[in-house]
This record gives sequence, structure tokens and C-alpha cells, in this order.
Amino acid sequence: MALLNILRYPDPRLHKIAKPVTVFDDRLKKLVADMAETMYDAPGVGLAATQIDVHEQVIVIDVSDASNELRVFINPEITWSSEEKQVYDEGCLSVPGIYDGVERPARVKARALDADGKEFEVEADGLLAVCIQHEMDHLKGKVFVEYLSPLKRNRIKTKLLKEERALKRG
Repeated sequence: MALLNILRYPDPRLHKIAKPVTVFDDRLKKLVADMAETMYDAPGVGLAATQIDVHEQVIVIDVSDASNELRVFINPEITWSSEEKQVYDEGCLSVPGIYDGVERPARVKARALDADGKEFEVEADGLLAVCIQHEMDHLKGKVFVEYLSPLKRNRIKTKLLKEERALKRG
């Protein structure tokens, strides 16, 4: 397994749209394992392949307190979402140190494939529902800060670019 480099907002590669996975092989299993290791190490509760510059519809999520309930969603789709909305303070491994409220459906049903290509469905609320929607946005080339006002988004972009320049200067 290997730790992967996580792209930082506003990297334009975060806006690429992921393609469906068609081959379920050892390469895919290694990608899932590496993504899980990267997510746990970060530490985070979700990671989309887009965030590591792999533009395939692969997501790993673990919202358990003990970080021992890894869920893998390949080619995920939301089949239903509640009319009821909730605002949740979201963060993102690609937008380090930034948290802000995003309004999303409170409950969702999703269908996806696991790493072996077996279809499953999940009904989710709370953090899992937020996480599924957040990570699926990444597969569509959308970062959570795009739900915020242009002023907040520009402040975040400026802050992260400034941090990146400081890191490069060392």
C-alpha cells in the first residue's frame, strides 16, 4: 500500500469529471487500498479518486468512530434524496483547515458497486449522507467551497494559494 498525494484546491484537476469504472481487477483493488490508507492517514472520513488525480468513479468512506468500517463506492449514483435539507459543517482533505456550512438533502439512497463489482444499495442520513454527497460531488468535478458565496470562496482560494507558496519557499 502507498500514501497518495492529495490535490489541493484550487488545483484545476479537481474539476475533471470522473469516468465510470469498467474493469474490476487487482489494479482497482490496489487503488482502493491506497485510497483508504491515504484517507485514514490524512485523517479524513472520505476520499474520492479525483482528489488523488485519478479520474475514475471510486470513493472510500469511513464515518465510524473507530475508523474500522471502510465503505467502497464504485460508480455511485443517488437514487433518492429527501426534500428535507440539513446544514452540515463540511471540511475536505483538498481544502485543508477550512470548514463551512453546506446545505444538502438530509437523507439519501445510493446504489454503487463494491471493489468486486457487486451491486449494493445504502440508505444514509447524518454524516454518512453528507459524506456520500460530498464525495460524489468530487466525481462530478465540484468542490464543497463552490456551495459558498463567491466572497468566501475567493478568500479560501487566496488563503490556500498563499499557504502553498509559503510551503514551496520552505
